Amino acid sequence: MSGKNIILAIVSLVVLSLLVSTPLISTSNETDDVIADRLAEAINLYSELEFEKGLVITDELFAKENLSATDSIAIYEVKSIITYAMGIKFKRKAFAYLSRISDIGHCLIHLPREVWPSELRDKWYHLCKKNNMLSCPIESESKIQTIAIMEFDNYSVGKYQKELGALSKGLADFFEYDFSRFSDLKVVERDKLDFILRELKLVEEGKIDKSTAVEVGKLLGAQMMVFGSITQINGNNAVMLARAVDVETSEIIAIAEKRGKPNFVKMEKALVKDIARQLDILLTDKTAELIDESGTKDMDAAKLYSVGLKYLDKYEYEKAYDYFKKAYAKDNSFMEAKNKMEVYKPLIANSP
Repeated sequence: MSGKNIILAIVSLVVLSLLVSTPLISTSNETDDVIADRLAEAINLYSELEFEKGLVITDELFAKENLSATDSIAIYEVKSIITYAMGIKFKRKAFAYLSRISDIGHCLIHLPREVWPSELRDKWYHLCKKNNMLSCPIESESKIQTIAIMEFDNYSVGKYQKELGALSKGLADFFEYDFSRFSDLKVVERDKLDFILRELKLVEEGKIDKSTAVEVGKLLGAQMMVFGSITQINGNNAVMLARAVDVETSEIIAIAEKRGKPNFVKMEKALVKDIARQLDILLTDKTAELIDESGTKDMDAAKLYSVGLKYLDKYEYEKAYDYFKKAYAKDNSFMEAKNKMEVYKPLIANSP
């Protein structure tokens, strides 16, 4: 499988960080282009499992004079991803590169990015918590609101309780992705929320309720939190419920419900649009189209993808990759599954 998509994803993010962030030391656009092109080469080598050759490029880039802060962050970012892929013996070094990024400017650009492996993401969140920067400052006049989505509860009965177990995680992931289509919303990463819940030992102790989750939302700088549930009674009847809560007041400010045949991936999109309308968030035709085209309409593919997410949380990349591959085989239009395959494929060879 070609690594083209992962290359484009990382390169576009690198270029974005170089162009839109304010550098501490100014550089020319020509210099930015050279760095972005060279990092593209490094990521290409990474996708081909040529890790050491990719690191040679990052070392050469660090030898350049007058690197801006965002130049350095982009190079350390790629260096960390490649080093992490080399196996257990190199993890500490990969994590050290994240610390250097934090020292340069923890909130200079938004991190982590989608292409970061899950363990690197968790290590970054650990740095965020250590530095009291779980949420970065937002301009006081900004109209962008931050929203966090809790993992959905599964109230299904009988065999459906087990069959839909992992889907709760997948639906939260779909909600996160679809809400991110709105330009006036900032969505807290699902794994960032999970990280905080684990840090506070709320998951293991079963202490997650609305009031506790709202407090977690405050830690993450969220103004709103979305809670949801799915219930399947039999083969023809299901209910999906979502409600948005104001973090400051703990009041429910929007609630949406769908009933009918148990196609929760279809219900999810309807609920996202309904919640957005109730919150007076602009839903353009283009945004609606992006929401409709995202994810999958195949419930079996969604279930497989959700199991993959479960294994990602455990850093079991080979198993996660296998389930993302199965999900994509079920639905070849399921680009989120394909993208995750390409992100984690280079890690399989050295996974524990």
